[in-house]
Amino acid sequence: MAAHRPIESRYERCTRRWGGTWLNATLLKATLVAALGGLLFGLDTAVISGTTKSLTRVFHLSPAMLGVTVSSALLGTIIGASLAGWMAERYGRRDTLRLMAVLYVVSAFGCAFAWNWDVLLLSRVVGGLGIGGSSVLAPMYISEIAPPKIRGALVSCFQLNIVGGILLAYFSNFLITLRNLGATEWRWQFGVAAIPSLLFLVLLFAIPRSPRWLVKKGRIQEAAEVLLAIGSPNPQKEIASIASSLAVEDRHVNESVFGHRHIKPLLLAASIAIFSQFSGINAVLYYLNEIFAGDGVSKVSEGMQTLAVGMTNLVFTALAMYCIDRLGRRFLLMLGSAGMSVSLFLIAWVFRGSGHNVYLVVLLIIYCASFSFSIGAVLWVYISEIFPNAVRAKGLSFGSLLHWVANALISGAFPSLAAHSRSAPFFIFGGMMAMHLVIVYCLYPETKQVSLEHVGVVVERALN
Repeated sequence: MAAHRPIESRYERCTRRWGGTWLNATLLKATLVAALGGLLFGLDTAVISGTTKSLTRVFHLSPAMLGVTVSSALLGTIIGASLAGWMAERYGRRDTLRLMAVLYVVSAFGCAFAWNWDVLLLSRVVGGLGIGGSSVLAPMYISEIAPPKIRGALVSCFQLNIVGGILLAYFSNFLITLRNLGATEWRWQFGVAAIPSLLFLVLLFAIPRSPRWLVKKGRIQEAAEVLLAIGSPNPQKEIASIASSLAVEDRHVNESVFGHRHIKPLLLAASIAIFSQFSGINAVLYYLNEIFAGDGVSKVSEGMQTLAVGMTNLVFTALAMYCIDRLGRRFLLMLGSAGMSVSLFLIAWVFRGSGHNVYLVVLLIIYCASFSFSIGAVLWVYISEIFPNAVRAKGLSFGSLLHWVANALISGAFPSLAAHSRSAPFFIFGGMMAMHLVIVYCLYPETKQVSLEHVGVVVERALN
């Protein structure tokens, strides 16, 4: 007679195993919905790459003006990243994300119906506010609901959605190009973003608030209900741990995030944020079509090669999600920095007139794979982990702000620099990645599978 299977608890019935940790439907839904902010981040970031030629022609843009057009959204990201931390503390992570969704919708329609260059720039800035805000809020929200053992993988869902949005932008640009819409082509390319933006806004009404924010606001019963809903095996114990951590931080309640107690996580956040942009990734993504066009390929082939790069980003980000909580953040960063450095130097060599342009697509794919597997997947995870509960929102805003300032500087300067020397930017980016490899090896602590309440101890020990 067959043995009876033990009756499962209510907790077990609504969950499944992933990496030794229970992952239930509510936790998964909340993670995926918040991560949709990354999809819109990537979509708004990359859609401009398919419009640069049309915008140059329609608005009679010089290389410098094109740089302003592309980087105009980054002004919004800087402002959005600066304000997001304050708004997240005041109104909550989830509710502030709703505002970001509204900004995405307004930007999509504004760009699609722009009747002059000024309106286009203003709409891009509005979209940038959404990007900057969601780059702070979504990783923060996910990190605060995720179990420690799979926090890296869940927060990496945000980056996976970013590269998914980039691929979606390339794919939609390519499909619209095939329809030969003529002078209105660029308007359709911008307008596509309105659909996922509206979906994001609607779905945000179906997820709970951050339990750590609720505890901080003294809403203990509500926090316990959220923890139970997302599958915490012992909500009361987790609430006690969060409250204990906040009690310690409350002794320094008036202390700025820039106080001496937080100098170490600030340095780590600044380092990874700035080097993520000095990898050159966004300059490449923004001007990818221009790079391929300069290599003398047809418009259709240009679109196909761009899609290949976008697919590479998606595949290797997914691979990084699987590895980040197994191999650790440091290993991924070091491996990726080495791969980017070598591929960037080889790309620069191709652009110096080596006569080996046939290798350009392969080298760009290796470069993007290295980025996606390393700093692309680790960036938002790491910044969301290393700050104490009481200043996490402000710390994430600081890291995101530096990320977008560096992005704006590099993306704005890239067209003019590349116009003088196509190889020079890639030599610079390659050197920066070699430097980053050394810094990660010497200074970065490993934070995998450490609870948010104890990461500060790890950071303190590593940098002593």
